[in-house]
Amino acid sequence: MLGYYSKLSSEVYDLDKPIGSSFGDIEYYLERLGSCKGRILEPATGTGRMLVPLLEKGFEVDGFDVSEEMLTVCRANCEKHGFHPNLFRAKMESFSVDQKYAAVVIPTGTFLLLDERKKSLKALQNFYNHLEAGGRLIVDLDVPAGVELEKTSTRTWQALNGDTLTVESKKIKVDWIQQTFVSQGRYERWREGKLMETELERYPMRWYGVEEFRTLLENIGFKEISISSGYQFGHYPPNANAIITYEATK
Repeated sequence: MLGYYSKLSSEVYDLDKPIGSSFGDIEYYLERLGSCKGRILEPATGTGRMLVPLLEKGFEVDGFDVSEEMLTVCRANCEKHGFHPNLFRAKMESFSVDQKYAAVVIPTGTFLLLDERKKSLKALQNFYNHLEAGGRLIVDLDVPAGVELEKTSTRTWQALNGDTLTVESKKIKVDWIQQTFVSQGRYERWREGKLMETELERYPMRWYGVEEFRTLLENIGFKEISISSGYQFGHYPPNANAIITYEATK
C-alpha cells in the first residue's frame, strides 16, 4: 500500500494551501468557536493552515497528524508566527492523551481519509472520550456528486528555491457498496529540466450519507447534532455540491 502526505506532497500542500488560506472554513470555525473557553484539539492538523489562525485568535490548540513530514512543516509554520503548540504524531482512531478538550475540530473532509468504517467508528468514540462534558465536535464531510475514474488533472507550483513541483492526480477505483474511492497522486520535483524527485501516493477515502453520519454520532452518544452546508450554520444540504459540517455536543 502506498502512503500519503510524504515529503513532496507536504511541500505541495503548503504551497497550495498556505497558512490562513480559507475555503470559508476558517471564518466559520472561528465564529462557531467564539464561545469556546477551553482547550481545542485539531486531529490531522496538516501544515497548520487552520491551526495558526486559531492560535492567532488566542485559542489554546493542540494538534496531531499521522504524517511526520506534515508535522515538520507545521512546526516551522508555527515558529514563523511565534507559536510553539503541542504537536504530536498520532492516528485519529488510536491517539490517547491525558487531556480533555472543549472542542475537537476537523475541517475540509480530512476525517474521510479513514476509509475503513471500523476505524472511523473508533475515531469518533476516541473524540467523544477526549471531550469534556459539554464539549463539541465540529467536523466537515463531503458526498461525491460523481466519481470519474482515470480522469487526470495536472497542477504546477514554483518552489521558493526555483524548483518546479507538479502533481498528476486521478481517481483509480470506486466501490459504491462500501462507499469508498481511491485517488492516486504522482508528485514530481523538476530542476533545470531534470527530474530530481518523485513520489507516488494513494489516497483511499470514504463517504457517508447525510443522515447516516448523524445516526453514527447519536450511537456514539453525541447530542444536539446540527447539520450545515456551505459554511452556513443550520443550512441543511440541498445537494452534494457543498461541504457538509456536523456539530455535536458530548
